Amino acid sequence: MSATHEVLNQAPPLIGFSTADDPALLEALRRHGGGWGEQEVRDLGARAGSAEVQDWARMAEEHPPVLHTHDRYGHRVDEVEYHPAYHQLMEVAVASGQHAAAWSETRPGAHLVRAAKFYAFAQAEPGHGCPISMTYAAVPALRAEPELAAGYEPLLAARTYDFGPRPPLGKRGLIAGMSMTEKQGGSDVRANTTRAVPDGAGRYVLTGHKWFTSAPMSDVFLTLAQAEEGITCFLVPRVLPDGGRNPLRLMRLKNKLGNRSNASAEIEYESALAWRVGEPGRGVRTIVEMVNVTRLDCVIGSAAGMRAGLRQALHHAEHRRAFGAELVDQPLMRNVLADLAVESEAATTLAMRLASALDRAEAGDESEAALRRLGLAVSKYWVCKRGATHAAEALECLGGNGYVEESGMPRLYREAPLLSIWEGSGNVAALDVLRALGRENGALEAFLAEVGAAAGADARLDAAVDRLRGLLPQLTDPERAQLLARRVAEQMTLVLQGSLLVRYSHPAVADAFCASRLDGDWGHAFGTLPPGTDTGPILERARPKDAR
Repeated sequence: MSATHEVLNQAPPLIGFSTADDPALLEALRRHGGGWGEQEVRDLGARAGSAEVQDWARMAEEHPPVLHTHDRYGHRVDEVEYHPAYHQLMEVAVASGQHAAAWSETRPGAHLVRAAKFYAFAQAEPGHGCPISMTYAAVPALRAEPELAAGYEPLLAARTYDFGPRPPLGKRGLIAGMSMTEKQGGSDVRANTTRAVPDGAGRYVLTGHKWFTSAPMSDVFLTLAQAEEGITCFLVPRVLPDGGRNPLRLMRLKNKLGNRSNASAEIEYESALAWRVGEPGRGVRTIVEMVNVTRLDCVIGSAAGMRAGLRQALHHAEHRRAFGAELVDQPLMRNVLADLAVESEAATTLAMRLASALDRAEAGDESEAALRRLGLAVSKYWVCKRGATHAAEALECLGGNGYVEESGMPRLYREAPLLSIWEGSGNVAALDVLRALGRENGALEAFLAEVGAAAGADARLDAAVDRLRGLLPQLTDPERAQLLARRVAEQMTLVLQGSLLVRYSHPAVADAFCASRLDGDWGHAFGTLPPGTDTGPILERARPKDAR
């Protein structure tokens, strides 16, 4: 080969690493009572970073789902065909219990361990995480109808991925979806026009449309429709108990910005049969249980995306030379990488704390339930919004190499905005913070108690908490409250992250976070940490060690 084609100064492929090689993740797992699952998380992380799974992720992305509305003879089938790699990802996710298995686990910390697994495996490929997350979130909503839950919950928690159109209660394991939004309403689900009419046999007949239905090949869906009493929640199986196809018509698949591995569809209910879940007219309250759990996964998924982007940026910088030195040794690049690492660790630490709050809330701790409610609302706003900014900067660290699909960075970049939009985009999330502050008894007290656990440890954190306390009385005026909603959500997240990092993280990480995010010694872009920041231990914690 000609010497002009010798490849120099390029990073080797990033394979054979572990996504669980992450001090912030493992420390949180041990700290909050999930240490018993550490080896499982480590094993799954090694699987996620393997050449095999990385190849599955690439193939699932390069071969998007295909909609088949009819078979060769003209019969309506409404089937979506996926690449085998997508099913392989789903099989691993289900077998490892990332879906609803935590609800059947009796050991303390089950939801935390599940969150750590979801975080580790989502870094391989995010698209398959959508049906996994919805299956996880379906259980608490379905429990509003105990008779249905008794039949479906064991199958939703089963660690067998049993794909195919068959009656759900006859399968070995189930995947659940969610179908709420409509063309005219979007996040305003009370504007739904889908009609639900009793059929006289204990079921309902649904007629209407849904603008977004992710993973349309799921076995069952939780959906909202207008019954005589008002908006009501329903369980809609894709295949009826007698083996017939329920008339859920797939009109088209969405041509999305983000992942291409998982399908999202527009569907029409043409007299589809459904079973009521929860009280008639109380559907929004019923399905909110599902929404709150999927919001946790939005935060976890955003943290996972940050970690994946940071790893790629660090790997590139450690193997690339420019201007006579390795990139990772150049002060400006170190500042950028350390800033990305601080953001990543803050997101991961917070996500795991919220997962542990779910465990404790399930055990009956009302204070933890209140913290989870408000903590999820503020984190859904801020952490998910930071994901897109983080992905853009991480991609830029690779320069032109990061702009091409083979690097994997465009996939991260395209996917990042989804988690800020799904289950309520920025304004919806910020308004939910106001709702939680005004309606959830004990939520603010629980939040301030958690933040206050670090009182006196860092003057910058204390000052930021005081500034937040100064904002809260202004929320009594409804119009002013809306104008301040985003600022309050942001500040609440930052002081919560600051408190967690001051208590639990490496001092260099906590110091950099407090100096930049809380004390204002920071610019408007990553890479503007103050001079004197100790980047060494920050980057050492973040470095993909197994790949070296």
